Amino acid sequence: MLDGLGFAADPLDRLSYRRDDAGEVAHLRARNDARAILIARDMPLLLKAGAELEPLLPMSEIERLGGARVEALMGVMPDGAPVFAEMLADEAVEEQSDSSDGFLDRRVLVVPGRDDLKLIDLRSIAAGGLVPPGKASMLGAAKALMHWHARRRFCSNCGALTAVTAAGWRRECPVCKMQHFPRTDPVVIMLAVDGDACLLGRQPRFPKGMYSALAGFLEPGETIEAAVRREILEEAGVACGEVRYFASQPWPFPSSLMIGCFAEARSRALEVDGVELEDARWFSREEALALLDRRHPEGLIAPIPMAIAHHLLKRWATEGVRFG
Repeated sequence: MLDGLGFAADPLDRLSYRRDDAGEVAHLRARNDARAILIARDMPLLLKAGAELEPLLPMSEIERLGGARVEALMGVMPDGAPVFAEMLADEAVEEQSDSSDGFLDRRVLVVPGRDDLKLIDLRSIAAGGLVPPGKASMLGAAKALMHWHARRRFCSNCGALTAVTAAGWRRECPVCKMQHFPRTDPVVIMLAVDGDACLLGRQPRFPKGMYSALAGFLEPGETIEAAVRREILEEAGVACGEVRYFASQPWPFPSSLMIGCFAEARSRALEVDGVELEDARWFSREEALALLDRRHPEGLIAPIPMAIAHHLLKRWATEGVRFG
């Protein structure tokens, strides 16, 4: 695994072949060492344990917080301990004012009467290294699965309310019998290179000064290679030839798989689309290293190590990439 890459250190045996065995799932849930990942309003609840934050809570916490709307078996840890994901009712948390940082109108989500529980958004957890990589990966999977459940309660075929089955990994329609499964959206993220230069772009929503690899969703009937070439051409006007796979990363915002690639550019002429990108430019190896180290003379930066874009840039800048 790439050092620091977020959500890619899943330690679980997912037990996918046992999800339809209701008796076995119930047995796992009743074990004393079973633990729960609690998700409320798309955010994990972490238990304050001294100076640490613990994302795996005792199963007893589920009822203490009003019960779960949806439950899913995530799998078992290497030591055999079962892990479940639980989507709590929205009412389990409430919005309050927080002026601790000097901003009187700031709103935060809290668990009423539970100072030992803290709601933290998943991006902040991963970026700040607030929990170990394996647990962050479990949080990412749980959040993505619960996000799907929260927004796919009704059958897309007939509109009827669906039922949760297969230990939380399937929804079934009692009317038309359609089965619905959690979706993952494939996204290509790629670094176009030409000799000693690489292409990076900037979206309007990026933090100030940040440039990153270009990215876009795969379309039906499209290969990874074709999607890489299409996205680079559409966003930056650069035609590319050979495409090489690098690595992939689960990205639970809400539920994507980032497929990292290198692409061989056929020219350095740019035509920025102005829609997906507000700017794109070629960077030398020295500039790329400066972006990674946050010492670029223009104050420009690269994504942090939790993102696969960081590792695409680092691999090219330090080791290069060969085509053909």
